[in-house]
Amino acid sequence: MNKKHTAPPKIKRRYFVKQTSLGLGALGLGITACSAPEKKTVDVVAVDETPRKLGVALVGLGNYATNQLAPALQETEHCYLAGIVTGTKEKEKIWQDKYGIPDGNIYNYDNYDSIAENDDIDIIYVVLPNSMHAEYTIRGAQAGKHMICEKPMAISVAECQQMIDACKQANKKLSIGYRLHYEPFNLEMMRLGQKQVFGPITGLEAAFGFKMGNLEQWRAKKALAGGGPLLGVGIYALQGSIYTMGQLPVSVTAKETTKDKNAWSEVEGSLEWEMEFPSGVKAQYITTYEDSIQYLKAKAENGFFELSPSYIYDGLELTTHEGIQDIQPVNHQASHMDAFSKNVLDGTAVIASGEMGMRDMYYIEKIYESAAKGGEVLSLVGAPEVLHKV
Repeated sequence: MNKKHTAPPKIKRRYFVKQTSLGLGALGLGITACSAPEKKTVDVVAVDETPRKLGVALVGLGNYATNQLAPALQETEHCYLAGIVTGTKEKEKIWQDKYGIPDGNIYNYDNYDSIAENDDIDIIYVVLPNSMHAEYTIRGAQAGKHMICEKPMAISVAECQQMIDACKQANKKLSIGYRLHYEPFNLEMMRLGQKQVFGPITGLEAAFGFKMGNLEQWRAKKALAGGGPLLGVGIYALQGSIYTMGQLPVSVTAKETTKDKNAWSEVEGSLEWEMEFPSGVKAQYITTYEDSIQYLKAKAENGFFELSPSYIYDGLELTTHEGIQDIQPVNHQASHMDAFSKNVLDGTAVIASGEMGMRDMYYIEKIYESAAKGGEVLSLVGAPEVLHKV
């Protein structure tokens, strides 16, 4: 049974006596006065020992929110599940009973903007179909909340920019749901590649796909998904290559490889592409909703290292030419939400930022453009306003 988080933990306090007649130097150094003056006043000062947890509201209670994010919020140290936003009335009581969510922290899409008046909620996590990401992130920021938006960030670079602008105008932080930047297997891939532990990378392959059985779901609908597997899962392969190489690609060529075009009438069913990096490496990619596949493989001058499986929530395995690596797994979603909460609490920079999300959307648009042009090689240089550090 999941542990309920109905409110932030009570703040523990300790008290100390401040003698105002003592000099500041003695107080600061903990020096005891040998002969205190006759007149003295005593102030009791409360010192917070336990910082409060930040309240998170999930917007959209589909599979990911239900089976990954909500359970993860029972494991987090710096945030907790404070509220929900859903368009399905029947889900309200189910979630309320399971997680002890107060009546006042339950919202629907009609009264979403009134979340601005709720001090229990500090962070909103948007877990809606892709085409709804921009609207609910912008409205959440305008309501005065810090924002996490599930990937892909949006369905166009223009929408990404609007989301970034809205959060900046509200002075609120924005993170994209790139959980793999916070888990140890992919962090080790970053280290091995970027630090050239086995020498410079000479080749790279990345793929992610699964066989989608229900083609009536929103992921197969252009209006809701914005695209096919490239947006849904191919983005993991794109991300993986960039953070393993430690470089931004300079060109791309792509082709649609859908097997059943009758079934996939609105979005692609499969797609392959190639990107060249400044070092000269040409990385190969596959994404699909027609087959199950996932890996992130790098060849280097002095060996190899790869993740397979590479992007799922658990069961990851990292192998090098030296053998299977012993890495302790973590809850990806809990690590991401805790890290973002610390960014908010400490005022520090976000790793999986809105700028990174917009960068990837720029590359995705170029991949689709190349495929539409029959595999034409397109330059990825010349748009520094949407590029972000690796």
